[in-house]
Amino acid sequence: MSPLDSRVMDANAEALGVSVTELMGNAGKAVAEFIEKRYPGRNVLFVCGPGNNGGDGFAAASLMDPKLVSVALLKKPSEIHTDAAWHYYSELRCPIIDYSKADLNAYDVVVDCALGTGMRGNVREPYRSFIVETTGLHAVVSVDVPSGLGSDVSVHPMATVTFHDLKEGMSRENSGEIAIADIGIPAEAVDATGPGDILRYPIPGTGSHKGQNGRLMIVAGGPYFGAPIMSSMSALRTGADIVRLYTPESIFDTVAGTNPVLMVTKLPGDRLTTESVEFLLSESENYDAVLIGPGLGTDPDTVDAVRSFVSSCEVPMVIDADGITAVVGMEFKGNVVLTPHHNEFRRLGGTCCPNELAEKLGAVVLLKGATDEISDGRRTRLNRTGTPAMTGAGTGDVLAGATAALLSKGMTPFDSACLAAYICGKAGEYAFEDKSYGLIATDVIDEIPHVLRGGLR
Repeated sequence: MSPLDSRVMDANAEALGVSVTELMGNAGKAVAEFIEKRYPGRNVLFVCGPGNNGGDGFAAASLMDPKLVSVALLKKPSEIHTDAAWHYYSELRCPIIDYSKADLNAYDVVVDCALGTGMRGNVREPYRSFIVETTGLHAVVSVDVPSGLGSDVSVHPMATVTFHDLKEGMSRENSGEIAIADIGIPAEAVDATGPGDILRYPIPGTGSHKGQNGRLMIVAGGPYFGAPIMSSMSALRTGADIVRLYTPESIFDTVAGTNPVLMVTKLPGDRLTTESVEFLLSESENYDAVLIGPGLGTDPDTVDAVRSFVSSCEVPMVIDADGITAVVGMEFKGNVVLTPHHNEFRRLGGTCCPNELAEKLGAVVLLKGATDEISDGRRTRLNRTGTPAMTGAGTGDVLAGATAALLSKGMTPFDSACLAAYICGKAGEYAFEDKSYGLIATDVIDEIPHVLRGGLR
């Protein structure tokens, strides 16, 4: 579990009614019980930072005998920056000292609650001095993760009490004995998407410029022109910098005239053919991701073209709609997202659940339904956002475009599929508030920025 996974999980738990304060209290209880069992009657110093890792230490110290426990603050009390941490700080009845005045050697046990999973970049003072000073101490216990783990300097504890699951990079060598504590995170906070998933959205850097935040190639259209337009506009509204649609000349004028921001390249003929494959493969090298399938139709030459392109393209890819029909029987290299509805799922060889199909095909499978199921063969997550009003034509194209946009912005295929399902479902809920059962796919596209705006505040 990465630091970002932890943040997503905590935010999803809070959305399910389990507050950070409650989780912190449970974490503190687990730490206190571990220390009292392992080091009964010993003098303990909690060294705490101002964030939630420090809050876990405050919560633990508040439950222990104040005659045996002290807390050393690495920052001033006024710098405690979360409400939950401040709550447990206010509960302390033990001695509280400034870290600069603490003698670590005067205590039997030192508890590391300095940085946790929130560390970014190099370790700065006063954390660096604390980490160095733990070297050679007999009994150090880290909370959640050893402070500085993954940087040039880190605590090497005798034991680490971590919460919910093993954290990324932890091992017996760098974390000592690892005790995993259940702190009451609901299973749904992990197994289903939620508002915390928006934290995965790749926010552009302040100095970034055009093309650095997603270059997406879409191969779509021919017999149909609505699907390529909707998937392209969805991708743009999801934040891809550059979206270029490659579509047959028979619908080029119609598609190109729909929106001035939509870039369109003309392919020969009235449908995708094998004649265009070599050109498309060369073009794909200029993009971060590809979406292929919406509105292509199922002409035999189109099917051959899709299969030829997909088998040779090295760029991460989303395959949707008629593209799915074309690739039945193929296997992939792990950088592909398939977005089938239930009939397409069965056509691909799926039976009961997407994890088996995903493992067999070597792809992420996003099975669309009242509850979306997303699997890469190892993990499966559910998405319950959405509304029954989203059963109309085009909503699948919107989802495909959003998934491809996130893929182009550097997200993994699995995370792209999970977040796109959440965003599009939530956008549908927003649209339903205004349009009710008259909701159409373009209404969902219009609401995507509102979902992002609310989640990225």
